[in-house]
Amino acid sequence: MRADYVREMRALVGSRPLILVGAAVILQARDGSILLQRRADDGLWGLPGGIMEPGESLEETARRELREEVGLDAGDLALWRVFSGEHMYHRYPNGDEVHFVNAFFVGDAPSAPPVADREESREARFFPLDALPENLSMDRVAIQEFRKYQAL
Repeated sequence: MRADYVREMRALVGSRPLILVGAAVILQARDGSILLQRRADDGLWGLPGGIMEPGESLEETARRELREEVGLDAGDLALWRVFSGEHMYHRYPNGDEVHFVNAFFVGDAPSAPPVADREESREARFFPLDALPENLSMDRVAIQEFRKYQAL
């Protein structure tokens, strides 16, 4: 995330809700498990992803965040769905509020293991879709929908 952009916005509006556009990646291993990261800012598990930088495409955002947060370069990515609405609201521990419009991309996991960057991600690992951690971020809704999609 380009912290200065968000910092500039926060200087204007304080902790009031911002609408932010972002992208996340659902990387799926051959066994069907998906990659999750435990975020450093709130301790919740979620998909690698983040806020779009000015001038960046959604796919560029997804690829950059994947590389920054878990050290992986994605091969082919396909836009799966875009989520917005009440379930995409988040209040950070510092009181900042956001409503995300998030594009979710799907791709196959590369052979390299994920490595959490320790700045934004505390850890990163693959979870079977039927054994996800309890403390999921707002990505919970997208992951539930992805499970249904996989069952078709």
